[in-house]
Amino acid sequence: MSNKLLLILGFSFFLSLWSCIPAAAQKQDDRDLKISSALQNAQLPADLSRRVLEQYKQQPDQFIKTVTNITAQDPYLWRLVDKAHGLDAGYEPDDLITLRGGSYLLNRSGLQLRRAAAETLEVMAKAAKADGVTLVVSSCYRSYGYQKQVYERNVQQMGQAAADRESARPGHSQHQLGFAVDFDSIDDSFAQTKQSQWLEKNAGRYGWSLSYPKDMEHVTGYRWESWHYRYVGPELSQFIDTYFDGIQQYALVFLHHYVR
Repeated sequence: MSNKLLLILGFSFFLSLWSCIPAAAQKQDDRDLKISSALQNAQLPADLSRRVLEQYKQQPDQFIKTVTNITAQDPYLWRLVDKAHGLDAGYEPDDLITLRGGSYLLNRSGLQLRRAAAETLEVMAKAAKADGVTLVVSSCYRSYGYQKQVYERNVQQMGQAAADRESARPGHSQHQLGFAVDFDSIDDSFAQTKQSQWLEKNAGRYGWSLSYPKDMEHVTGYRWESWHYRYVGPELSQFIDTYFDGIQQYALVFLHHYVR
């Protein structure tokens, strides 16, 4: 092969590499913009947004891979359901199963969860029992109609303003997802129990996340509910803890705006 031909081939190879650089740079710029835009639209605290962006830039591929994996799962696992974002009145999961107990106790019969949540609840309860703690389940899936009754009863008993701090309006309850569980007493006394303490330390490992933490009413819209956990899956649970200070609402709002 002549030197001239080698020179031509080498130059062509260089040009092909050079042409890839702008495309790769543009792709990275697009990803950066999408993350920044989602954080901004989520209206997270400035210091938290800054830290999330810094963590993303340290390992951008890992962050994007995690978000991609999460959003490729059942969309109701990461669906934002709060005072501003609701579910259709007719929405009902198609894989609800009636709980029979097992390693946990039931406060009443007829409680239902989606299959993935029910199966993981049993695994988690078995682990808790091995540590000498028995989980007690008091409330799970609620239909739109049932939540309407709960909300209206609370309004009658405590007034509109107080009810809105305690209870979701119909269509805006995580319970309608079939992924939420209220444990035991469903009041503030639960926080002092061994169940609550065990869940605080271990629930995340099984994909369960506390929905309404203490002193976060200005973020979640609801006062502290130490008993209310939502199944989000292990990967999203870890994502919440790693990037969003363990605050479920922050992560779900971010994902909501990221996929829009």
